[in-house]
Amino acid sequence: MSLFTRKTIPLMTISLLLVTGCFKDKEAPKVEPPQQSSSIKAEDLKLDKNGLSQESIVIKTVKGNIEFKLYPKKAPNTVTRIIELVNKAFYDGIKFHRVVPNFVIQAGDPSGTGTGGSGKNLKAEFNDLQHIKGTVAMARTSDPDSADSQFYIALTTLSHLDRKYTVFGQVVEGLDVIDKIEQNDVIISMAFKRN
Repeated sequence: MSLFTRKTIPLMTISLLLVTGCFKDKEAPKVEPPQQSSSIKAEDLKLDKNGLSQESIVIKTVKGNIEFKLYPKKAPNTVTRIIELVNKAFYDGIKFHRVVPNFVIQAGDPSGTGTGGSGKNLKAEFNDLQHIKGTVAMARTSDPDSADSQFYIALTTLSHLDRKYTVFGQVVEGLDVIDKIEQNDVIISMAFKRN
């Protein structure tokens, strides 16, 4: 038996005519499409009083989630590129290829060797942000402008790295998780999160 009976069809038809005809004499309001997360740039992010973005990036691992916020004013090109890579699912399935206790955990190389990347180098954006536990920064070679897609998270204060690497984020949740990461642990996914 049909869900709609003969008595309900005319009522639905009248309702549809009323709804579809309501803009007959007026132009329908224009609705702007939501901004695609893949086209988000550093300048689109909202900041808190510490210069951190209200938005964040969540790294899902088997050991738990690591959430970090971004410094779009301090490293605008790096932040824009990281969001772009995250939204392309570039980091999904990549391993933490380097883990040095009381120093850093590092990921972002699809080859897992520490020599690969996305194929697009970034100009250095060294800044005055200090390396404390949970600082997220770009790995590079001896060339200051060689950062690509590899990033590291500081496991402790590393003042000797200040102003020598592009700091672009700070872990806000999961500081206990970064201590549990072991070499070859996989990033299940990385996602851009609006807060």
